[in-house]
Amino acid sequence: MTDYTIVSKFRNKQQVDLLVRKLQEKGKTCYNFSEKPGDPKNPDAHPEEQMKVLEATDDFLNNEMFQAYFRKDLEGLKNAQKVILLLPAGTSAHIEAGIAYGLNKPLILIGEPEKPETLYLIFKERYTTIDEFLETI
Repeated sequence: MTDYTIVSKFRNKQQVDLLVRKLQEKGKTCYNFSEKPGDPKNPDAHPEEQMKVLEATDDFLNNEMFQAYFRKDLEGLKNAQKVILLLPAGTSAHIEAGIAYGLNKPLILIGEPEKPETLYLIFKERYTTIDEFLETI
């Protein structure tokens, strides 16, 4: 069991890694989806370049790496006490937030939504910045 799972865009990796590091400094444990490279052949490439490779994958529904990442991310959600959606976030991260809600996980939103959406009400805690959230721990 981890204290938190963080969901966001892989392109937001720098902010995700920052949040993970700051939580660990406070003695918290996190599942960090962005530890898995988007491009295993070039794991140190910029997140944008890694995502271009990932998004160009043919037959992604049957791809072994995609299936392994799916299982690992789902376990990260199941094993977390709380789930943080760090904006900006894409479709996958929002789907993960919905799964976490269905699993009755407390949800935390960090960042400003692009536009009003009623379903952002699933987040019981909302913070504008990472630092504002960290002040509560």
